[in-house]
Parts: sequence; C-alpha cells; structure tokens
Amino acid sequence: MTATHPSDTTIRPFRIDIPQADLDDLRQRLHRTRWPDELPGVGWTRGVPLGYLKELAGYWADGYDWRKQEAALNEHPQFTTTIDGTGVHFLHVRSPEPAALPCCSSTAGQARRSSSSRSSTPSPTRRPTAGRRPTPSTW
Repeated sequence: MTATHPSDTTIRPFRIDIPQADLDDLRQRLHRTRWPDELPGVGWTRGVPLGYLKELAGYWADGYDWRKQEAALNEHPQFTTTIDGTGVHFLHVRSPEPAALPCCSSTAGQARRSSSSRSSTPSPTRRPTAGRRPTPSTW
C-alpha cells in the first residue's frame, strides 16, 4: 500500500504486483541463511526445530509458487483505504446468494494493534503443544 494522509478515506483499487527483483532477492537471502546450531533432543520445547525451519525456508525459496498465488488473489476485486488513520487493504466479493448478509473479516496483526493508542492489551497467541509439529489447526 502506498502511504496516504491519515484523513484520506478515498477507496482506491489495488492489485498485488510483487517485483521479480524482490522475489529474486528473497530467494537469495533464504539460500544465504546462516543457520544456528541446535540443542540435541529438544524438539519443539525450545522453539522451532532447525530441520523444520530449514524445510520451511527451502519451500519458500524454491517450492512456493508466488506468481500463482498473486494471480489467484488478483482474481478478486481489492481496494485500500484509511480507517481511523490506519491503512486497510480489503477484498470486495459479492455472494451469489441474493439474501446473503454482508460479512467483514479482518486479519490485522499484533504489530498493527500494538501501535494503536487504543490498544490496552496484547492479543493472545496460540502455540503448538510442546514437542509436536504445528499444523494449521494448532495455530
């Protein structure tokens, strides 16, 4: 999103368009990662196991199809605006059901919430059970 004045509430069309140079740079940085040593036998009790993290970084570097995801997201009408001084990116997708109720979903991250002067408590985080590999249902 481009920076706008906090009071500019204009709704602007948006398309995801990641420059290839940025993707190339990310791939190179992932391949150049200097991995730490790992304590033997600690599994998930001391953070993310090194083997899992290397597998994940390898996937992001060489397995994830960035352009496919970009194209899939760009199939939906996207927009940006400012609400209460915060930049917001959103999709506007109509239901095929004529009597459907509107639905609004937000995925604002902790960093955005913690920077708000109205935020008084941090949001809870979910962690996988110690010693078990996380799955989408545990996050």
